[in-house]
Amino acid sequence: MIDRIFLSHPRSVGETYGEHAATAARFGFTMMIGGAACILHAFIPAIFPRTASDRVKQLYTQMKARQPAFAQTRPAFQEPEWQIEYEI
Repeated sequence: MIDRIFLSHPRSVGETYGEHAATAARFGFTMMIGGAACILHAFIPAIFPRTASDRVKQLYTQMKARQPAFAQTRPAFQEPEWQIEYEI
């Protein structure tokens, strides 16, 4: 039971419990900062115009680097289907 709850997932991604806890906490803290900046930006658009999107890209890059097969692919946000086209 303890193995399934605490150790199975970290082992499946090639980490110890401590390594996984540190990584997850760092990712969570980064998301909290980005989320707070996004909420403030919603009310005052002039502040933090890129903070949330920069945090998402930072986490995405870190996640890709942790998965060798995934690291070889182009970031999804650079793919054409993710690009927003504006018509003037």
